[in-house]
Amino acid sequence: MAGSPVIARLLRLDEAERTHLLDLLRGANTTRPPRRRPAQQRVRPTVQRVLDSMLGTPAFVLSGRLDILAANHLGRALFSPVYADPVRPPNNARFVFLDPGATEFFRDWDKVAGDTVAMLRAEVGRDPYDRRLSDLIGELSTRSEEFRRRWAAHNVRIHTTGMKLLHHPVVGDLALPFEAFPLGADAGQSLLTYTAEPGSPSQEALNLLASWAAADEDIERSAPTNDSEPAESAETPD
Repeated sequence: MAGSPVIARLLRLDEAERTHLLDLLRGANTTRPPRRRPAQQRVRPTVQRVLDSMLGTPAFVLSGRLDILAANHLGRALFSPVYADPVRPPNNARFVFLDPGATEFFRDWDKVAGDTVAMLRAEVGRDPYDRRLSDLIGELSTRSEEFRRRWAAHNVRIHTTGMKLLHHPVVGDLALPFEAFPLGADAGQSLLTYTAEPGSPSQEALNLLASWAAADEDIERSAPTNDSEPAESAETPD
């Protein structure tokens, strides 16, 4: 891999593309292990307490395959359409490409769809033998022509900040800046937060959403738990 930085410069790769290239080279230089289905990822109690302490901020913990592993109450309220899927843990990629309501929920659906595929592509480079990840990509490829078309483009992208444009079924339109923070002690997990500009219509909508969430017990019942999907033996090869 000694020449990979030179290759990256020659190809004018951005940070995400360079990382993906290094991941691919690293995978090519190691003996291929049998694909294994890893145990269900867990969110540490201290991380959950951090989420719950963020009362005015929707917050989540995401896995590399875009599972919502944990959320605070306002986060579950904000993404209530995603939680409507009975499959646990909820998965953002599955919602984007398989739920017909996704194009209404994400006002910039085309951008979200492209970013989602690019993040999954980057995760495949990071962990190419994750059976849960390959199963998800297989499901999306089988069920969504739109996903297949975008997957074939081989784009990779890493997003740590940006703006999300949503249309919530209860409070209407929101424009929420987001920040993603990798959890260094938990491989592949990141903390994702959404905020609103003070005094903006989005802040008013977020306040209204918090009031609605406080009165709606169904949101709490829809929350994923660490035990919602049984952990499988991680020792069974394909």
